[in-house]
Amino acid sequence: MQRDAYREAGVDVDAGDSLVERIKPWAARTMRDGVIGGLGGFGGLFGLKGYEDPVLVSGTDGVGTKLLVAQALGRHDTIGIDLVAMCVNDIAVSGAEPLFFLDYFATGKLDVDVAERVVAGIARGCERSGCALLGGETAEMPGMYAPGHYDLAGFAVGVVERSKILDGASIRPGHQLVGLPSSGLHSNGYSLVRKLLLTEDADLSADPGGLGRPLGDELLEPTRLYPRLLLGIRDAWPLGGAAHITGGGLPGNVPRMLSDGLAARMWRGSWPVPPIFGLLQQRGELTEQEMVRTFNCGLGMVLAIEAEQAEALAEATGGFVVGEIVERGEGQDWELVS
Repeated sequence: MQRDAYREAGVDVDAGDSLVERIKPWAARTMRDGVIGGLGGFGGLFGLKGYEDPVLVSGTDGVGTKLLVAQALGRHDTIGIDLVAMCVNDIAVSGAEPLFFLDYFATGKLDVDVAERVVAGIARGCERSGCALLGGETAEMPGMYAPGHYDLAGFAVGVVERSKILDGASIRPGHQLVGLPSSGLHSNGYSLVRKLLLTEDADLSADPGGLGRPLGDELLEPTRLYPRLLLGIRDAWPLGGAAHITGGGLPGNVPRMLSDGLAARMWRGSWPVPPIFGLLQQRGELTEQEMVRTFNCGLGMVLAIEAEQAEALAEATGGFVVGEIVERGEGQDWELVS
């Protein structure tokens, strides 16, 4: 039998090849107009057509330490949805339609079954967002990761007509803010979540109180995918801008859609806050400022629109009117008021 020195060093090329074959059917479910060829080449090909003045929009992200929760529970089916959401939600706030996605899966020793489940989740996220899983990379690096651990990164590309770019330029004082509900924690703040909730005696199969379901289910609830909804809003409403609420929470993200001289004033109590956030605040004795700067607090997207349209937009999207745009004072681009 021929010796395989690379396998002896910890890298199984055959396992990588097997994974590629397994994920081809998942990737095939995400195919859309524009895709040229399939998986297996050195690069993914996509033909851009049907636009008069197209602008490409790109975004890249990971899932952070939410991965450690998935790995601790041995549940790998939904973490890929989180990965897609973190990328496509970012490009959707520019008014872009996601076109394709690429993933990077890195581990010390490749477990083909686990990797297939992760990629299947990525494919589901792509399918629900209307973008193609165009390719990716699997890296097996012995000694780099602890046994059973892996890391994920993603990259998305979308397109928008130049005339339809949402850049916040039309936002003015008097515009109101419509918040779209999150599905929970999404994929931010998990280093603090783990510190507060994943103690040695934590039972992830039980409800710690008030959640209505096991803690593990709550912590692994996938990030909500907003692209299809935002595209419909962009085409049907005079939307001024949008902000994806990720790391940095509300004060770190809402002002990113605003021009200089403007500030966001959000109204305390104007939207329902899911129980998981109350549990975290209680366990950590966190201030309101710490909560809004770390977590989305129940809002995954915040939209700016003319005041007379705000209530109707909130009703149409299942959202809430949560604030307004004002002229910026000294050093204040975001505030929460009663």
